[in-house]
This record gives sequence, C-alpha cells and structure tokens, in this order.
Amino acid sequence: MLALGALIGSGWLFGSWEATKVAGPAAIISWVIGAIVIGVIAYNYVELGTMFPQSGGMSKYAQITHGSLLGFMAAWANWVSLIALIPIEAIAAVQYMSSWPWSWASWTHGFFSNTKLTLTGYVAVIIFILIFTLLNYWSVNLLTRFTSFISVFKIGIPVLVIVMFTMSGFHPENYGQSISEFMPYGTAPIFAATTVAGIIFSFNAFQTVINMGSEIKKPERNIGLGIAISLGITTVLYVVLQSTYITSLDPAFIAEHGWHGINFQSPFADLATLLGLHWLSVLLYMDAFVSPFGTGVSFAATASRTLAAMVSNNHMPKFLGKINDQYGIPRIAMAVNAILSVILVLIFPSWTALASVISTSTLIAYLTGPVSVMSLRKDGKDLRRPFKGKLMPVMAPLAFILASLATYWAMFPTTLEVIVVIILGLPFYFFYEKKLGYPNTKKAFKSSAWMLAYLPFISLISYIGSHEFNGLNWIHYPWDFVVIIIASLFFYNWGVRTSFQGRYFNEAVELNKTVVLEDD
Repeated sequence: MLALGALIGSGWLFGSWEATKVAGPAAIISWVIGAIVIGVIAYNYVELGTMFPQSGGMSKYAQITHGSLLGFMAAWANWVSLIALIPIEAIAAVQYMSSWPWSWASWTHGFFSNTKLTLTGYVAVIIFILIFTLLNYWSVNLLTRFTSFISVFKIGIPVLVIVMFTMSGFHPENYGQSISEFMPYGTAPIFAATTVAGIIFSFNAFQTVINMGSEIKKPERNIGLGIAISLGITTVLYVVLQSTYITSLDPAFIAEHGWHGINFQSPFADLATLLGLHWLSVLLYMDAFVSPFGTGVSFAATASRTLAAMVSNNHMPKFLGKINDQYGIPRIAMAVNAILSVILVLIFPSWTALASVISTSTLIAYLTGPVSVMSLRKDGKDLRRPFKGKLMPVMAPLAFILASLATYWAMFPTTLEVIVVIILGLPFYFFYEKKLGYPNTKKAFKSSAWMLAYLPFISLISYIGSHEFNGLNWIHYPWDFVVIIIASLFFYNWGVRTSFQGRYFNEAVELNKTVVLEDD
C-alpha cells in the first residue's frame, strides 16, 4: 500500500493527456514500454534491496561496489530526482485546484496564468510542501496509516473513471483504421513519450520500498513482493486509463484540434465535463487534491531517508544524517529537502518540466544498479541473497541498455541540463575527500571512470542524434538507438570489470550477515 500510494500520484492525472499529445493513440504502447523499462530495472534492485535492507538503500549500492565517487554521483542523481518529486506533486494538486468550478472556490483561479504559476500559486505550492513534510515529521506509523487509507481512495477513483467514461463515451475508432492513423506522428514519439510525458516518472516510485528497507517487516520476502504487486497493479491501471482517455474523446473534437492540439488544464476533470459527467468531474477535482497529496507525503519520507543515507558516504555534512531518537525520523534532512523543494519550484515552475528532469536524473542513478548487482556476483559470491535472480546475467545488461535509451528519449537539452545538475554536486565530494585525506581516491576514481566517460557520451549522442529526439540529425533514427545499445554494452562491461572491495564493501558484508534467508 505504501508503494501504491507513491506510484498512483499526479502521473495518472496528466500522463495520459501528455502522452497522447506526443504520440497520438500509440501512446498506449508508451505506457507498456515504460513499465518494461522500470520492471527490468526494478528486478536488479530487488536483489540488492534484499541483500542490504537499509534506510535510503538506493543511495548506497554503488559505493559498496565502486567506492565513494560513483556512490556519491548515483546518490546525488537519485536524491535530485526525489526532492523534485515533492514539488511536482504539489504543482499537480494546485493546477487542478486552479480550475475548480465552484463559486466559493473562485480564489483558486488565480493560481495559474498561461500555464504558469502565479505568486499566489507559488504560495499554495509551498503550503503543500510544508504539509507533506509535517505529516512525516513525527512517526513512520502515522505515515503508513495515512498512505494505506489514502491508497484505497487513489485506486478507487481511477477505476470509477474507467467505468463511467467507457459507459458515457466509447469511441474505439479513435485508434484509427490503419497504422498511420494509430501512429500519426511515427514511431519515434512513442519512445519520447515515455520520458517527456512523465511515464517513467509515474513508475519511479517503486524505490519507496527499497529506500525504507530497514523499516519493513521481513524485508527478505516483502521487498520483492511489494514491488512486484504494486508495479503490476499500476501498470494495468495506467494502460487501461490511457485507453479510456483515447476512446472517450469525441472524434469530431480530435478532427478539429488534432492530438497535438488538445489542451486541458485539468485533463480528466475537463473531459468528464465534456462527457456531461459533472458529478464525476467534482470527484476528480477532489482526487486531484488527494492523489498527489498521498504521493507527496510518501516521497517526503523517501527523500529524507536518501539524504540521511548519503551522510554515511562521508561526503555530506554529518548533521543531515541525524536521526530523531524518539521517532527514528531524519528530521533535519526532511527540513533541508523542504527548502530545496521550494527552490526547485522557482527554477522549474511546471509539471512537464519537472517530470523530464525527474525521469532523466533517476535513470542516470539507475545505471549503477545493474553494474553493482553483477559486480557483487563477481566480488561477493558468498553473500546471503534472499532473492537471487536466475535471469540476472541477461536482465542486468538489458536494464543498463533500457535506462540509457530512456535517458536519450528525454531529448536534448534536458539530458545535458540534468548532467550539469549532477556535476554541480561534485564540489561537495572533493571538499570532503580533501577533508578525509583523500582515502582510496585514486582507486575510487578509476572505478568510476566508466560513468565519467558515459555522461559526456550520452550528452554528445543526444546533441548529434536524430531530429526526432531534438538532435542535429547527424545520426538518423533508428540508427541512434543502435549506437546507444552497442555503447551501453561497452560501458556496462567496463563498469562491472572495475569494481573493487574497499571499506564500504566490508561494511556491507557485515550488514549482509544480518539478512534472514527463507531456509533459516
């Protein structure tokens, strides 16, 4: 329920509309591709998460296998994506609120102007961020009770939308009578939609379970189950919602505006009004307040644990890792994340801008998972593995390839912007590395060289790649995909070969000894 509460957020409220604008009816394939990408990546992290169940685990695996530099870069990229998730959910709630149709709610109409937040809109977003933080401030029990309750509501409303929209306006002919009508903009936008329409972002929340590993009962069993069940349910829900959105639009409306030209401020609520389902539009306006709220609360918890976990890398101020003795909550990290979330809203004041940034930075962090899991198969053969994926030798390189492709799909210059944000974190690393007396710095640098080479490579390919992905078209589509696949295998193998057993590896071995196996 915790994972579902995080997974079903603003993605369903905006994703179907955004994806259809990008890819037309073929957007339904985009959701399947997005689910496959995240599912394959998650497969790697289930093995890692059950081997090392700890708070903020996603921030630690790379440092176990490749030392402090790669660990810092992966943790920084993941943390950036997580703190961006807090304001994006606040923006989603405020955007739907801004079109509330009731006379008593006219004060909300000034939150947005020309698809951008106004001053009062910023204030409303900041209030949401504060509430997300305060609901996490006291206890994990309060968090789980809140998310369990809210998850039931979050699943029920989308299911009701599917049923009522299908009964009120079902136009299967919107899928078209030919391939060209089904894919009006070609095949490339199908892939682009997975990132730019927030599809990858919508599935990203599976890591909530990984990052709260030490607080989950029977992690050796429940981490994998929680991820598999929650991802399965949300994949079905998102695909059916996308189909419902496509088939509910009046064909005459599509003929007039085209898929590119359909502009809704509150997509499903506006569509409910067009279908004459005014009572459902009211419910949707309320759910648009509740769904992002639940996800925002969940990610305020995840982001704080991620930042606190980064302190153990010894490259962030120690006060950020302080855990409240009474509640076991990293309160200082939580407060810092709230402040940075407010700053992010000022830099990226829209749902779509934040969705692309989140997707890309997350994918770059995810690149380290497949490399780490196979490095541990090489360096830690005797470690306890509650879940040992039989398909891992295939799934790990496949996950690396899919993460690379999805990063490319974000389109230039988003790829470059996110990589610059990651590089901005490196002064923290070198400051603390100097303070520590440069322990194993040379070895950590050598072990991270593949990532230091990979980031300029993916930026360059994004710049000179096909025009379908906003490049210079020096490499035509789909040959750009072929180049990325071949290069990804090279970087993946380079990464696995350069792992080493240092201090962080030895600490992880001690943690692994506490892991319970099914046979124990």
